[in-house]
Amino acid sequence: MAGSLIKLDEEIVSSAVSSVTLTGIDSSYDVYMVKFNNVKPVTNGADMRVRVTESGTPNTTSNYDEAGKLLRADTTFQNISDSNRDYWILSGSVDNGTGENLNNIMYIFNANNSSEYTSVTIESNYIDSNNFKGLQAGGVFTVTSQVNGVSILFDSGNIDTGSKFVLYGLKK
Repeated sequence: MAGSLIKLDEEIVSSAVSSVTLTGIDSSYDVYMVKFNNVKPVTNGADMRVRVTESGTPNTTSNYDEAGKLLRADTTFQNISDSNRDYWILSGSVDNGTGENLNNIMYIFNANNSSEYTSVTIESNYIDSNNFKGLQAGGVFTVTSQVNGVSILFDSGNIDTGSKFVLYGLKK
């Protein structure tokens, strides 16, 4: 994939923020990738979520469906699934202690095609209360619209400093 990723937007959190919005999705690419690393919540035990943006504004309607597996080092895996939420989940509970953070790669498909649903694949790994967890999931935004980005946030509290978020387009 070297040379095929084109950086479109980047946000490095220099002071705690409630959300990060990455835009730049248009008809230039068929597939987009969102990567973030070293992400911590200010508040212990926060779940990370993502929404699509349309014209730069997060869509908060209940049109997000998702299914996946939560892999855990401390116990057996869990199946996750939900429909008609107002977000896709990127993690379970994430703590903010030393060495505890969240990393993620999400691929976005059909985002700028107003006659297709936008879909995503999600790969996350994180540490919660010193337990390693991973999430493999897929989701669908069940609206035919032109998506131009994503908004990433925790369910409670802010995103802490040092967190890095990047949106790439994948060359055709």
